[in-house]
Amino acid sequence: MSQHFIDDLTFNGKDFSLLGLQKGNYENCQFIDCQFKELRLSYFNFIDCQFENCDFSNAKLTETGLRNVEFLNCKLIGIRFDGCNDFLFAAKFEGCRLDYSSFLQVKAQKTDFLNCSLLEVDFSETNLEGVSFENSDLSNAVFEATNLKNADFSNAYSFSIDPSKNQVEKAKFSKNNLAGLLNKYNLDLKS
Repeated sequence: MSQHFIDDLTFNGKDFSLLGLQKGNYENCQFIDCQFKELRLSYFNFIDCQFENCDFSNAKLTETGLRNVEFLNCKLIGIRFDGCNDFLFAAKFEGCRLDYSSFLQVKAQKTDFLNCSLLEVDFSETNLEGVSFENSDLSNAVFEATNLKNADFSNAYSFSIDPSKNQVEKAKFSKNNLAGLLNKYNLDLKS
C-alpha cells in the first residue's frame, strides 16, 4: 500500500480531529491554526513542515516521521514522541506547551526547545546533546541516564538534574540556575 505524497501546501484553520488527514508524506507544507487533538498520525511523515498555533493534545505519533519540522506556539500535551520514527528525527519547538509528554530514548540531538513549557516531560535515556532549552520551564521534568553534553540550560529554569546520573559534560548553565544541579543535596542556597 503506497502512501500519498503531498507537498508545498498550506492548510489553514482545518479541524483534522473531525475531518481526518490523508495518510501520506507531507513535505514543505504549512499548517496554521489546525486541530489534531487525539488524531492517529501513525506512519505519517512530515518533512520540512511548519505547524503554527496547532493543537496536537493526546495525538498518537506511532512510527511518525518528524524530519526538520518546526512547531510554533503549538499545544502538544501528552504526546509520546518516543513512539516516533527516530530516523533523522529533527524538530524545533518554539513557544510550545509540551507538558506531560515523553521523549524516552529518543535521539533528539537536532531538537531545540525555545520558550517552551516542559512540565513533567520524560527525557529519560534521551540523546539531547547540543540541544537548547532557552527560556524554557522544566518543572518536574525527568532526566535519568540522559545525554546532555553541550546542551544549553543557561536561560532554562525549574529543572532538577543529577549530574551523577546524566552526561553533562560541557553543558551550559548560568550562575542563576546552578541550584537545579544541586537539588539532591537539599541545600539551603542564598542569593
